[in-house]
Amino acid sequence: MSVRGCVLVGIEGTHAAGKTTLVHALTSHYREQGVLVDCTGEPARTSAFIEEIVLHGKGGFDLPTEVDLYAAQLSATLRAARHQQLLICDKTVVNVLAYARMVLAAPTGSHEEAVLDAMAVFCQAWAPATYDAVFYLGDTFDQPADPLRAKVRHLQAETADAVKAACAGVGLDLIDVPAGLDTAGRVAWIARRVDPLLREVTG
Repeated sequence: MSVRGCVLVGIEGTHAAGKTTLVHALTSHYREQGVLVDCTGEPARTSAFIEEIVLHGKGGFDLPTEVDLYAAQLSATLRAARHQQLLICDKTVVNVLAYARMVLAAPTGSHEEAVLDAMAVFCQAWAPATYDAVFYLGDTFDQPADPLRAKVRHLQAETADAVKAACAGVGLDLIDVPAGLDTAGRVAWIARRVDPLLREVTG
């Protein structure tokens, strides 16, 4: 597990579950402890493809969009982990697979099906052996401030099911964070489980 001695922690959940808020709060917590820590952003937030589709209503979700997000998620994780003891990831690469399966039409025998199957095989080989722990947020917040999230809030339940199914399908275990915790409570709960992983790496 880990990437070059960097502990990889993923934060998963559906839209407006508080993932990004938690990622930054955890990163701040560990920086205060003197840990060399960084976090990855969510590639969809800076994707030119997603901006055109969601904010400007141009085009739709297609295979190039999903492959770009998949590659960006992997690249961001690998590059950020290089000089850290701990990396906290806003979603995992399996999440991208889940979304791609949800939004793409992939008829049997199609190019789309072949690519999604290849992404799944890679996830199965990569994710369980690379992420040291992946925490799942089951709570959602009804009024997300982020316009990207507000536009797709109606997909919360479908997205939650898709993410859980994709993770199970590739053998990536999810650790459910108790419902009803505020951000500080989530940080404390997760930190109690991440600290032993850090000790294994840092001694």
